[in-house]
Amino acid sequence: MYSSCMPPSPCYLCLSSVAGEAVTEEHMSMACTKVWRSTMYTPRRLKRTTPASRVSSTAMAAANGDASHGANGGIQIQSKEMKTAIHSNDSPKTLLKSESLHEYMLNTMVYPRENEFMRELRLITSEHTYGFMSSPPEEGQLLSLLLKLTGAKNTIEVGVFTGCSVLATALAIPDDGKVVAIDVSREYFDLGLPVIKKAGVAHKVDFREGAAMPILDNLLANEENEGKFDFAFVDADKGNYGEYHERLLRLVRAGGVLAYDNTLWGGSVALEDDSVLEEFDQDIRRSIVAFNAKIAGDPRVEAVQLPVSDGITLCRRLV
Repeated sequence: MYSSCMPPSPCYLCLSSVAGEAVTEEHMSMACTKVWRSTMYTPRRLKRTTPASRVSSTAMAAANGDASHGANGGIQIQSKEMKTAIHSNDSPKTLLKSESLHEYMLNTMVYPRENEFMRELRLITSEHTYGFMSSPPEEGQLLSLLLKLTGAKNTIEVGVFTGCSVLATALAIPDDGKVVAIDVSREYFDLGLPVIKKAGVAHKVDFREGAAMPILDNLLANEENEGKFDFAFVDADKGNYGEYHERLLRLVRAGGVLAYDNTLWGGSVALEDDSVLEEFDQDIRRSIVAFNAKIAGDPRVEAVQLPVSDGITLCRRLV
């Protein structure tokens, strides 16, 4: 979700500075404990004890100084000083207020149609401490359909994690298609790579390790890459979304699609600047609000924002 941070802030989760050092599991554990819950995700079990991603319940109540209880106990917010993280493994990543409705949607339309390799990678990812960073299955289903509808062949992905969305893309594009997958570290991608190979689509994946900005700039240094790509998906550090947009507009052809993940950030974009959120979430909320305003006023694209998963914004390049 935050996997293309620019130095000196390469941390996947908190963007804290570890200049000159490799980001380790120990660093993330120490730096991010106050923000991220390390509770393991239970596969296919949708009812969690903490509805942390539901700003409409927990975070909104926190902003108002009210008490909020989850279905099985949940977090109790008693004052404006108490804070809750937007995302964690304790809660499904969805803006739907009803967990039963989300479960119905998954069990009716998503899981029955889920590719066997997508399911395998989803379950592997869900067991990881940071499994909540992955794109949820309904989003992968949406991306797959969009890629097929647009006839996309060459794609770019900024932010990879274990590769759930990369696999969805590789399965959707033609056999001679290619997805340039950019991530600051291949550690987590290597967890999903065996499944990608098993699915028979590894030859479509061009993984590039490093910060996204210089990699995109290197692509642009070759004039042949301008307008070469049909589709781009961004699920990385939110503070750089605007800069990624400028570069991707040159790489994606006119009529091509750019998709940005997490553009509603648990619904927190509707809160005020003085809302009671973790500092990390507040910083991301401000970045997303600024990015949404940029897209809303960009005459170069036709855009729509969908309340799927954590909010996904689709842009069609006009010129």
